[in-house]
Amino acid sequence: MKTRIITLGVIAMTVSAAMAQTQYDAARYAGSELNGTARFVGMGGAMSALGADISVIGTNPAGIGLFRSHDVSVSFGFNKNQTESNLEGVMMKDDRTRASFDQAGFVYSTKIGNKTDLRYLNFAFNYHKAANFNRQFSSGGNLNGASLTWQMQDMMLGTGLYNTQESYNDLLDAGNPYTSSYYYGTPFLGSMGVRTGLVDDVTDAQGFYMMGWNGQNGQYYSREEGGINVYDLNVSFNIRDRFYFGVTLGIYDLSYSRYSSYAENILDDNGNDNGGYTLDNWYNADGAGFDLKLGAIFRPFEYSPFRIGVAVHTPVWYSVTDRYTAVLNTAVLAMPQSYTENLSDYLNPDYVWDYRMNSPWKVNLSLGTTFSDVLAVGAEYEYAAYGSMKFHDLDGYDLSASNEAVDKYLKDTHTFRVGMEARFSPAFSFRAGYNYVTSPIKDNSARYVPNLETNLGDQIYFDETRTDPEYHNLKARNAVTLGLGYRGPLFYCDVAYKYDFYKSDFYMFDDYVFSDDGGSIVSRNPAAKVDHNRHQLLFTLGLNF
Repeated sequence: MKTRIITLGVIAMTVSAAMAQTQYDAARYAGSELNGTARFVGMGGAMSALGADISVIGTNPAGIGLFRSHDVSVSFGFNKNQTESNLEGVMMKDDRTRASFDQAGFVYSTKIGNKTDLRYLNFAFNYHKAANFNRQFSSGGNLNGASLTWQMQDMMLGTGLYNTQESYNDLLDAGNPYTSSYYYGTPFLGSMGVRTGLVDDVTDAQGFYMMGWNGQNGQYYSREEGGINVYDLNVSFNIRDRFYFGVTLGIYDLSYSRYSSYAENILDDNGNDNGGYTLDNWYNADGAGFDLKLGAIFRPFEYSPFRIGVAVHTPVWYSVTDRYTAVLNTAVLAMPQSYTENLSDYLNPDYVWDYRMNSPWKVNLSLGTTFSDVLAVGAEYEYAAYGSMKFHDLDGYDLSASNEAVDKYLKDTHTFRVGMEARFSPAFSFRAGYNYVTSPIKDNSARYVPNLETNLGDQIYFDETRTDPEYHNLKARNAVTLGLGYRGPLFYCDVAYKYDFYKSDFYMFDDYVFSDDGGSIVSRNPAAKVDHNRHQLLFTLGLNF
């Protein structure tokens, strides 16, 4: 018999609700990165009160009201993503370099008069890449007995449907347990484990029960692609050169894809090699959404360039379609043969799930001023209420388990930006900036959550249809920026460099057990410590006329 600490799954619990979207999906699609024109990036994005750069269309729309002439600009560059994983001393490194088209837009500035209250009425359009998902990542090392197979077993026991040999055999021999209503409530990942010998059946003096295998080592690889593209439409007003107001309608295009592969070697009852298995996952999300941003800037002192800005961003209301499938190949020596379970054989070819979600409400406060037209400085603070995020189905009903995970494991974020621009001469400028963003993920967050510890009782929550168990618990994010700029009578060009860095705890899966005293639940799968670094080189070409 395989030996292991008594698993959480052996206690009788009921399933609350199927959960396809997680707090990690919510955090990924709600986040945004520092990107835009090279001038904006070079100043760390701290331009919301200073205005007169098209990228403020997405932070404080009133900043477009400070334009006094027409403007056209395009931005492009290169991104190099690097990751370094350390799983109990085993180091793995990856990097990926991609070209990127980051921004294109124009401002049409209309002068109304010099003595009228309304001095300028401006219109603007801007495209920019709000998030870049391109990344390659590897991690792996010793598991010391932890295994994804125990997560599969916990998921099966948690349903309360597979506590007899007969029910186990029914699932084992089922023609298609993934779309049949008879197997509703059975997690796909657990079913794949049963049908390939990774979740084994045992009958002895204690009766019937299911067991996983003890893991020796595991290795994970993923390749992510896609991004969030934003198309902003703006109208803004200049009132007496002291009060500026603006509104931006944002249209969002979301595209994300991830291929991941997890391979694990397992041990038999005596600690000897027992073969292994590989789980390959393909996940894609495509969506569209919109939001509104309202902003104001004012100069409290008539003869001072000091400005105060405030902006409110509504949530982005998304409609999203997820598609995913998986293949599990096993070669367990204790089994009579090798097995392959390909979900595409049953789902034709993907599992498809349509849903709606909204990103957080945001509030942006900013300050800015200039000194003798030689130095400009800006600072701002942005608050994002991640607790306001919600998932709904297409009929508008709450996806309760997903929303419960968001409420418990996401936290509101705080963003701080500072930046400066110094003129060497009337034509040349130097820029620098810094960003700090707190993590949206709580430290104890987990992907597979056997017990949310709510007032709902002893209930299991898990992704019923998802088969990708990995996740990152992100830490605070930092960005340091530098830039140079040239301004001619008509033409201008800018260059910026951004170094973006943060850490995360990475888990290939979740494996829960009781603590030694039997009174609490703990995760025994090890976390890899990951360093994420991104180097971005950005160029902007523009005309101001």
